[in-house]
Amino acid sequence: MDNLNFIATATFGLEAVVKRELSRMDFKITSGSDGRVDFCGNFSDMARANIGLRAADRVLLVVGEFEARTFDELFEQTKALPWEDFISADGIFPVDGKSIKSALFSVPDCQAIVKKAVVERLKTKYKLDWFPETGPVYRIQVALLKDKATLTIDTTGAGLHKRGYRAITSKAPIRETLAAGMVDLSYWRPGRILLDPMCGSGTIPIEAALIAKNQAPGLSRNFVSEDWPQIDKNIWEEVRVGATALGRPSPETTPLIYASDIDPKLVAQAKNNAEKAGVADLISFSAADIANVELPGEYGVIITNPPYGQRLGDRQELPQV
Repeated sequence: MDNLNFIATATFGLEAVVKRELSRMDFKITSGSDGRVDFCGNFSDMARANIGLRAADRVLLVVGEFEARTFDELFEQTKALPWEDFISADGIFPVDGKSIKSALFSVPDCQAIVKKAVVERLKTKYKLDWFPETGPVYRIQVALLKDKATLTIDTTGAGLHKRGYRAITSKAPIRETLAAGMVDLSYWRPGRILLDPMCGSGTIPIEAALIAKNQAPGLSRNFVSEDWPQIDKNIWEEVRVGATALGRPSPETTPLIYASDIDPKLVAQAKNNAEKAGVADLISFSAADIANVELPGEYGVIITNPPYGQRLGDRQELPQV
C-alpha cells in the first residue's frame, strides 16, 4: 500500500535531529511541528523507519486528520475513515487519547467515542456484530490539538528507545533515543574524541559506537506491526537484510570513544551492555572520578548525563563544587 502518511514522534528539542535522519534515509518529509515529523511512504518505508531511526520515539500511521469541535463531529468523521484497510476482523484496537487547547477536552469521552466509531465502521465492513479482539494489536491514538483531531495507529509497540542491549541500567538512565540525539547534535564523528566521564550504564558511548558502525538500532528487536496480516512478512526480512548490509563491521576511521564512571560496578555494567550491543571493542572503559579523568587528546567532544538532585535525591545531597 503506497501513499501512506506517517508521524515520527520525538522528544521536544529533537525534531530537527529526527528530520535530518529521515532526510538521510531518503524519506519524503511533508511537515514538522513540536514533537513530530511527518513523512510519507509505504509499508516498506514504515519498516525502514522503525528499524533505522535513532532519535525518534515511535512511528505512527496516520489514518486521518480533521477539525472536530463536537462529539458528533468526532464520531462521524472517525467512522468515515477506512479503518478496515488496517485493522483485521480479529484485531485488538485499544484507544489512547490526549487533548490540548481543544473544545473536546475530556480525553476519556474522546477515547470512548473513537472506539465506538471504529467499531461501527468495522461492523459494516466485516458484517459482524461483535469483535473478539484476539488477534494482532492496533493501538489507536486520538490526539486533539486546537480542535484538530489526528487519528493514528502505532506501528512500533514498545518505544524505539528499547534497543534490546540495555538489560542492566543505572539509577537514572538516559533514554537511548535521547543519547543518540545528543551525539547527533554534537556533530561528533568517528576520528574525533568522544568522552563520557559519567557514563553510568554506558548509553551515550554505546549509541556513538552504533553510529560509528552505521548499525541500525532496531535490528535486534521486534515491532507490533510485524504481526499485522496486511503487511507482507517478506518486507521486514528485506528491510533487515538491507540495513545489515549498510553496517560497517570495522569502521574506516577508528572511533575514539572513552567512557568512565566513579562506580566500578557501573563500569562493569556498561561493558556488559556494550558487549550485548556488539560495540565493546570500539569503547575504552575505565573506573575514575571525573576530577581525575585525563583527556585522551587535545580536542574532542564531551557528552554526559550528570546525576542531579531532581532525579536521584534532594538538592542538598549534591556535592558542593
